[in-house]
Amino acid sequence: MNFVIITHVQHIKDHNKYYGYAPYVREMNIWLKYVDTVTVVAPIENIKLDAIHLDYKHKNLKFKEVQNFNTTSFLNLLQTLLKVPSILWTIFWAMKKADHIHLRCPGNMGLLGCLVQILFPKIPKTAKYAGNWDPNAIQPRTYKIQKWILNNTFLTKNMQVLVYGEWKGSSKNIKPFFTATYSEEKKEAILPRSLKSKINFVFVGTLSVGKMPLYAIQLVENLKKAGQNVQLSLFGDGVLRKELEAYIATDKRDEFIFLKGNQNKETIEQAYKESHFLILASKSEGWPKVVAEAMFWGSLPLTTNVSCVNYMIGKGSRGKLLHLNLEEDTQMVFDLLQNEAQYLKMSMEARNWSQQYTTEYFETEIVKLLAAS
Repeated sequence: MNFVIITHVQHIKDHNKYYGYAPYVREMNIWLKYVDTVTVVAPIENIKLDAIHLDYKHKNLKFKEVQNFNTTSFLNLLQTLLKVPSILWTIFWAMKKADHIHLRCPGNMGLLGCLVQILFPKIPKTAKYAGNWDPNAIQPRTYKIQKWILNNTFLTKNMQVLVYGEWKGSSKNIKPFFTATYSEEKKEAILPRSLKSKINFVFVGTLSVGKMPLYAIQLVENLKKAGQNVQLSLFGDGVLRKELEAYIATDKRDEFIFLKGNQNKETIEQAYKESHFLILASKSEGWPKVVAEAMFWGSLPLTTNVSCVNYMIGKGSRGKLLHLNLEEDTQMVFDLLQNEAQYLKMSMEARNWSQQYTTEYFETEIVKLLAAS
């Protein structure tokens, strides 16, 4: 089987290996265990490798490089108009030789892939929509176009579309799906985390406006002011780092707020194990992977109501929703900290739910998808 991947994920070539964003590549490597040859159509960037990158594990992998593009300004739009014909041609010829087409959406490449795949109704296809499938979500127009095409069975013949959560109004080719990080062998006994000692909060994600790391900092800061023995570790990097460093450096915030930068999965895993709470204050998410990961280790999520999060936290039985009102959210967390029995019960329910979705279970579901093609 020649498995063709169309993705916007930026790649790095190093010593004849191709690297990409580790969670994405780790997932794709599970798919690639069951195919003979792989063709990846994606952009390549000249950036340094770090802990957030991982390489594809397949001996018969071909890479079709295309130019990166966006429409964020008038100049970029003009440049995109010049680039798109060549990119469409590359996608077309890759799909023509495919036995299975796999689209990664939403994204610029995903949009072009959605359009070109219409020309190949007989080739089996899957599309992983890693964004928010909520029909009421505020999203860019290009994302809405991709969702419209993917939800149209006439335009997506022989395709299964994998989305996060169950949503009303979805067509018959839409399949609720998930993403797994940990294997069965990772399951281990987790000692209850007492709230009588220092209470550890973690933030895992890009330091960007959309992820709202400052809100996480201010929430923990308010709890500290309320007399709670708390600390917050932020894992990730991004454009807001310098701004956050300046904020943390004042008023002794650096005594209980720590910027850890990008770290490998082992370090993140240990952080989850040692934390009481995960804070996710994002404005938008697809599958909030960090929520599932934290829950796997019994770290209770405090999260905004984005995408399928409310389903993941059992509508409040294994996590708490943030309303992005500092006073209200501080009081909500403060009240929970006064009830250790409730916290421990919720923590256990979070762990039990997340540990259902292991990489073995994920792999079984992928095999079913490929077998149906």
